[in-house]
Amino acid sequence: MGHDHGDHQDSGHNHGAHAHVHGPSSYDGAFALGISLNVSFVLVELGVGWSINSLALIADAGHNATDVLGLLLAWGATALGRLQPRGRFTFGFGQASILASLANALLILLAAGVIGWEAIRRFANPSPPDGALVMAVAAVGVVINLGTAWLFSRGRKSDINIEGAFLHMLWDGLVSLSVILAGAAILLTGQAWIDPAISLVVVAVMVAGTWHLLLASSRLSLGASPAGVDLPSLKEWLAARPGVASVHDLHVWPLSTTQAALSAHLVMPEGHPGDVVLATLAHQLDEKYGLSHVTLQIELGDGPTCSQHSHGQVITNGK
Repeated sequence: MGHDHGDHQDSGHNHGAHAHVHGPSSYDGAFALGISLNVSFVLVELGVGWSINSLALIADAGHNATDVLGLLLAWGATALGRLQPRGRFTFGFGQASILASLANALLILLAAGVIGWEAIRRFANPSPPDGALVMAVAAVGVVINLGTAWLFSRGRKSDINIEGAFLHMLWDGLVSLSVILAGAAILLTGQAWIDPAISLVVVAVMVAGTWHLLLASSRLSLGASPAGVDLPSLKEWLAARPGVASVHDLHVWPLSTTQAALSAHLVMPEGHPGDVVLATLAHQLDEKYGLSHVTLQIELGDGPTCSQHSHGQVITNGK
């Protein structure tokens, strides 16, 4: 919609230039199945651990409970992102997905720290795993955790909120696998130090694999432009549009883990290009750069820029 805030000769109201919104794909079924399987597994671990007096199984059940929390965080954020804007939340609730991905990264690193600390402690007093039953339960954990991770594998590269859920399950599957491998190696060699050694290797892999998620979610939490948006290229592309003499005050910020917004000032000495041109430009920005909310301010270039003067003609396209 165009608004005239000054003495510029061009003004107009545009209701048609709305960018197409790329909403997140639905993973409701994957979340529901993953949470159900993991809650069931936690209850089984607690029951078996209590019946055979295995502190290892009870502790692992507590650790797996954090997986359920991680999945609930990611699913809840996805659900919030589908709500319509209301009240003071004029952009909606999509940024909940950014906070959830950051929380999941921190939860994974916290789990890695706990596992690492326990592994170092066991080097001083190594003890073999609690037996074949523990290894059998760990094997079930491998199947459940890696199976749940597979449910999210398709979306992990395009949505860091989904990536957080994926990594939670992947690393826990790897931890369960390490229990089996350590148990088998100890049975063959009798060397109890193999258990904490393998655990430290798993911790290193967890930290290395989660570091990208931590950095990406932290940057988005601070309002950084999404990694997939090349700002110099975007500015050059805008400046090359017909009638545009220059571009300034270009800003791109995240609305969620899958959506971003743009605002920019375009200097167009020939005046307002018309609603159809702006609608086309908004659509191209969405398709080319994934910018679902576009706000453009048209300036004639015959006065001070908006960094010097707060008024001008504002053209907004987007939802």
